[in-house]
Amino acid sequence: FLLFFGSFVFFLSLSPPTLPHPAGLRIHEYLYFQVLSPGDIRYIFTATPAKDFGGVFNTRYDQIHLVPADPPEACGELNNGVFIQDQIALVERGGCSFLSKTRVIQEHGGRAVIIADNAYDNDSFYIEMIQDSTRRTADIPALFLLGRDGYMIRRSLEQHGLPWAVISIPVNVTSIPTYEMMQPPWTFW
Repeated sequence: FLLFFGSFVFFLSLSPPTLPHPAGLRIHEYLYFQVLSPGDIRYIFTATPAKDFGGVFNTRYDQIHLVPADPPEACGELNNGVFIQDQIALVERGGCSFLSKTRVIQEHGGRAVIIADNAYDNDSFYIEMIQDSTRRTADIPALFLLGRDGYMIRRSLEQHGLPWAVISIPVNVTSIPTYEMMQPPWTFW
């Protein structure tokens, strides 16, 4: 059965659970974050969690830095790794696997990674991030962000000469009236 509630889709299985999978509902969910600064992109953005690797958000961060990785693809040593320590990294798709990027950010002490599509015109297609074939793991949350959203965040930071954005993550959108939702004007919800 599929049950729709707000921005969550619940998959309910009537068959008995098979071990080692956990019993109960399976949720395919979107995770939301809000840019607080810079003000010109003060919107609520939608991201999707990695399918089969990475951790989950056990803590709500009311104000945490979203630091664009340098180099953007984050496939090796980072030039700005010191700024990613205890923050969330914004990286760009391409060059290596999603898991490799997540591990690079984890090794630099990042609390999570948001991987934006490298197709800057992508404003509607979410890519399912899956593990590579290396049997490695990652403990920090990994999220996929539409290319247009990632581009607009990076562009705003460059225009303002800022090294990072300030975000709130995760945001519970079910408590926000629809007419008050600050959605990016370039993205169809």
